[in-house]
Amino acid sequence: MSQDINAVMNEYLPLRDVVFQTLRQAILRGELEPGERLMEIHLANRLGVSRTPIREAIRKLELEGLVVMIPRRGAIVASITEKDLKDVLEVRRTLEIMAGEMACERITPELLKQLEETGLEFTKLKDTDDFTSLAEADVRFHDIIYAAAGNQRLISILNNLREQMYRYRLEYLKDTGSHERLVQEHQEIYEGIRRGDKEAVSAVTGTHIDNQRDAILEAIMKTE
Repeated sequence: MSQDINAVMNEYLPLRDVVFQTLRQAILRGELEPGERLMEIHLANRLGVSRTPIREAIRKLELEGLVVMIPRRGAIVASITEKDLKDVLEVRRTLEIMAGEMACERITPELLKQLEETGLEFTKLKDTDDFTSLAEADVRFHDIIYAAAGNQRLISILNNLREQMYRYRLEYLKDTGSHERLVQEHQEIYEGIRRGDKEAVSAVTGTHIDNQRDAILEAIMKTE
């Protein structure tokens, strides 16, 4: 996590924002796990900062719902809840379908080729247990669709939702039985966009998100 803060420092953000983004990414990527205590002194020493920006960052993380304050225990990384998952995916489902439909009309030959290549990259990784690389390939596939939609506001919202989904995405990909299905769904999305078939893209994208929701809900219930 100390390497992350150095990378953000290069962007010349105020220190409090650097600390906030570093802790936020650590939570979203599972480096700080649900239920883990956020001890100000420990984090300050780890990141090489004073306790003040740590305290400010924890307040902001609480407002985002990534941290909860427990009496006599302090700040704790929020658990992944069924309500959070459903809320995020409900919005993402609608916007992913919108992006896919826009891509049917607006995708360039160059982006279409990139979409095909990224789908093939994901296929090559499907039997790996390197879930981080698999997640990154999945992210790149959807990023190309967002870019093809050509709507910066839509891209910004979807990127924010994707960050919130990162914890959930890794849980889904840990179910190796889902990988073949994901490959098939990616292929169907690609073919639909290539043909400009909005109806097909809308249907398979909705199924794609619904399958993700159901698999992660099952994983959450197993850990409760």
